[in-house]
Amino acid sequence: MGEKDKAYVEIYDTTLRDGTQAEDVNLSVEDKIQVALKLDELGIDYIEGGWPGSNPKDVQFFREIRNYHLGWAKIAAFGSTHMAKYRAEEDPNLRALIEAQTPVITIFGKTWDVHVRDALRITLERNLELIRDSLAYLRPHAERLFYDAEHFFDGFKANSDYALATLKKAIEGGADCLVLCDTNGGTLPQEIAEIIKEVRSRLGKDISLGIHAHNDSDTAVANSLMAVSVGARHVQGTINGFGERCGNANLCSIIPGLVLKMGFKCKAGEPERLRRLTEVSRFVFEIANLPHNKYLPYVGRSAFAHKGGVHVSAVSRNPETYEHIRPELVGNSQRILISDLAGKSNVLYKARQFGISLSAEDPVVKEIVVRLKERENEGYQYEAAEASFELLMRRIVEGRKETFGFFDLISFRVLDVKRLEDERSLVEATVRLKVRGEEEHTAAVGNGPVNALDNAVRKALLAFYPELADMELEDYKVRVLAGEPGTAAKVRVLIQSKDGEDRWGTVGVSHDIIEASWQALVDAIIYKLLKSRRKRLEAA
Repeated sequence: MGEKDKAYVEIYDTTLRDGTQAEDVNLSVEDKIQVALKLDELGIDYIEGGWPGSNPKDVQFFREIRNYHLGWAKIAAFGSTHMAKYRAEEDPNLRALIEAQTPVITIFGKTWDVHVRDALRITLERNLELIRDSLAYLRPHAERLFYDAEHFFDGFKANSDYALATLKKAIEGGADCLVLCDTNGGTLPQEIAEIIKEVRSRLGKDISLGIHAHNDSDTAVANSLMAVSVGARHVQGTINGFGERCGNANLCSIIPGLVLKMGFKCKAGEPERLRRLTEVSRFVFEIANLPHNKYLPYVGRSAFAHKGGVHVSAVSRNPETYEHIRPELVGNSQRILISDLAGKSNVLYKARQFGISLSAEDPVVKEIVVRLKERENEGYQYEAAEASFELLMRRIVEGRKETFGFFDLISFRVLDVKRLEDERSLVEATVRLKVRGEEEHTAAVGNGPVNALDNAVRKALLAFYPELADMELEDYKVRVLAGEPGTAAKVRVLIQSKDGEDRWGTVGVSHDIIEASWQALVDAIIYKLLKSRRKRLEAA
C-alpha cells in the first residue's frame, strides 16, 4: 500500500452539532457530555460540541465540558464568518467562539457565488473579506483552526475560479485545514475525486484538505473515502450518520473503511478502540432515545447475521465466505439466526472488561449467551446499560440472588393522587425491605413515582450503606417497545447514575412502567454497592 500505509487521517465528529439537526434527534446538555466522553474513549480526534453563538444549550455544554478530562479528543466550537455589517472584532458570533475557550475553532463561509448574492446579498469581494478577516481574528485564539467551505462542490461546478478564491482567502486568514463541504449531498464519488484533484493541482499538493459530506444521494461514505483516496486527510461526519435531511457521512462506516479496507491510520482505528465501535453506535442511539438501526453496515445487529441455509453452512466452515471482515474487529458478532452459536466472543470480551474470569470452554458462557438472548427477546438492551449486563453475568457466574444479599424486597407501593385539575399530583412511595435481618418500612414523596421510589429506598438503606449518599440518578428515559398496541405495550426504562468517580447505566423492562423503573433502580443501587465493596476489599 506504499505511502498510504503511513498516512494518518484526522477524524472530526459533529454528532453533537450537525447530528442533532436530524429529525427526532434531541440531546440535552448531559446527553451531549455523555456522548462526548464516549467519543473520546473511541479515539475521535475532534469533537464539535455545537454553535455557541446560536443557543444557550451549547454555551452551557462548552462550560460544562471543561470539568472533564479528555484523554485524546479536542473539543471544537463551530460558527460562521462574521456578519457583513460588522468588522471581525465587533462580531458577537466570533466573540462567542472565543468565549467558548475550546482548543479548536471551526467556521464556515460561503463558496457558491449564488449564496453570496442571494443569501448574504453582498458582493463577491466582500465575502472574500469576511472569510479572510474572520479566520485572521480567530487565529490567535485557537490551537487548530478549521475552515468549512460550505457548498464547495456546487460552487466549484458553477464558478471554479471564485470557489478557489474563497479557499485562498481562508489560507491567508490562517486556516489549518480547508474542509470541502458537499452541503446539499448531491455530488457523486467520481465528481468528488475529479474536483479535489483539480483543487490540489491549482492550489498546490501541500495544502491540507478535509471532506464534509451529506447523504442526500446515499453516497456520503463513498464520497468521504474517495476524498481521502485523492489526498484529503481530515474527515468530518457523525456517529450513525445522524444529520439534517438524509443525514451526514457515517463515521461508523468511514473509520473501518479507512483502516481495514484502505490501509490508513487513525486513533479510532487502533484495534482496541475499533472494537468499541458497535458499542458506541448503540450507545448514541440509546442516548438519543431511538431504536438502533440493525441494518447499519459494520455495527448493525444484522451486519453479520446469517439465516439462509447455504450461508449458515458456509460461514460455519469459513466465515470469510459471507463476511467481508471479522465482526469482532468492530465489536460486533456473527449471528446464526436459527442456532445458539452467536454471542460467545462478545460475552468473553465483556467478561475480561468486567474482571470476571471465564474461558471459552466454560459451560457458563453458553448459559450467559442463552440468558442474554432470552432477555433481548423480552426487550432488554444493554448497550447503554452495561452495569445491568455486568450484574446479569455475575448473577449467573457467581450464583448470586438478584440483590446480591445487600437487601431483599418485601413489597413496595406507589400512590399517585390528583385532586384538582390545576394542582400537581401528590406522589408517595412506601417500601418494605429486609436488610441484614432487619425489616425496614419507609415512605417518601417525590417528583413522580420513580423519584418517590428512589427516595424511599435510600431512606431505608442509608443507615446500612452510607456510600449511597453520593450516588445520584442523572437521567431517566422510557421507550415503548414494539408489540402490543397502545397502553398494553411493554416499556424499557434506562437509568443513568453517577457518583464522584464514574457513571453507569441500568435497564428494566415490563408492561408496568413502575416495575420496569424498579428493576433499573435496584440494579443501579446494587452496582454502586458492589463497586464500594470491591474498593474496600482492594484497600484491605
